Amino acid sequence: MRIREIIVVEGKDDTTAIKNALDADTIETNGSAINEETIEKIKLAQKTRGVIVLTDPDYPGQKIRNTIKEKVHGCKHAFIEKGDAIHKYGKGVGVEHASPEVIRKALSNAHMMHEEIIETITQEDLIAAGLIGGSGAKERREKLGKLLKIGFTNGKQLHKSLMMFQISKEEFAAAIQVIRQEE
Repeated sequence: MRIREIIVVEGKDDTTAIKNALDADTIETNGSAINEETIEKIKLAQKTRGVIVLTDPDYPGQKIRNTIKEKVHGCKHAFIEKGDAIHKYGKGVGVEHASPEVIRKALSNAHMMHEEIIETITQEDLIAAGLIGGSGAKERREKLGKLLKIGFTNGKQLHKSLMMFQISKEEFAAAIQVIRQEE
């Protein structure tokens, strides 16, 4: 499997994991403090071939993703669930620990983040669905992130993520129905 876009990852071990999963080129950020030279590389990659951002499912990974989102428009974003990115001995979380199948699936489900945010799902919808406040809200948000393939967010960021990925009211309702059936 060959991917046209260039995949942005955090480090060398992530590049190795990507290359074990498929044929693709990568740009490594070398940590969460991305320098201007790396941003310029990502901009050029986005202009010429397109970019998919695949960072670790942790705070530094989210920080990198946010920096790229601010400075390089039009990138796709792929997510790996935290449970699929844990070292086999529990020592660390990262793309480098994900199986080739998980990496391929994440990349095939990459989303475009939209600049123009149209509110289709309200804060009231999130409260009514039990995603903000109350017992079990965190677990429901984790399930929602998996079902919609947008990654896990805290209660404050959930609304923004749903809007950013342009999740429709119908997609949201279907995912909530699945979550409620599981409960």
